[in-house]
Amino acid sequence: MNFGVTDAIRAAGMEAGTEQSRYWFEPASAGEAAQLNLQPGQDVLVVERVRTADGKPVVLSRDILPAELVAERPELAEQMLKRSMYEVLERDLGVVIHHGVASFRPVRADVTVARKLGIPRGELLLAIWQVDYADDDVAVVSSHEYHLADAFDFTVHRRGPGRRLQ
Repeated sequence: MNFGVTDAIRAAGMEAGTEQSRYWFEPASAGEAAQLNLQPGQDVLVVERVRTADGKPVVLSRDILPAELVAERPELAEQMLKRSMYEVLERDLGVVIHHGVASFRPVRADVTVARKLGIPRGELLLAIWQVDYADDDVAVVSSHEYHLADAFDFTVHRRGPGRRLQ
């Protein structure tokens, strides 16, 4: 199972929670459609949550998935607000995330993000944009996360290409 925000909060020794959780369906933008290998305008499910650590807002997450994933079980969209999205994908939908590709960048909080996280507009955040892929290399989730810059320490493990013996 993929390592998510809840795991990061717990690994830091804090109690994970959520607030301001909601979901909706909308047409995919051209950019999101390209990330998820969809046609622009095709329906996507957007799951938005403010993640808390010991009751303090620390991350705004917005996850975008092809709506067809939950077309036969729309109640699972509601479950993604209450449980780990990765758990719902794997246990309820049989979709196992194999890997994700993420980019990290410092950004300043705009009005919307600042309001949701209860911080001043312009505060420095760590933005993470990630696309998660299933075993068959199919893009399943496009995630946008805005982390309070001082909430976590991130460690990235890098591997070399290895050595090929002949």
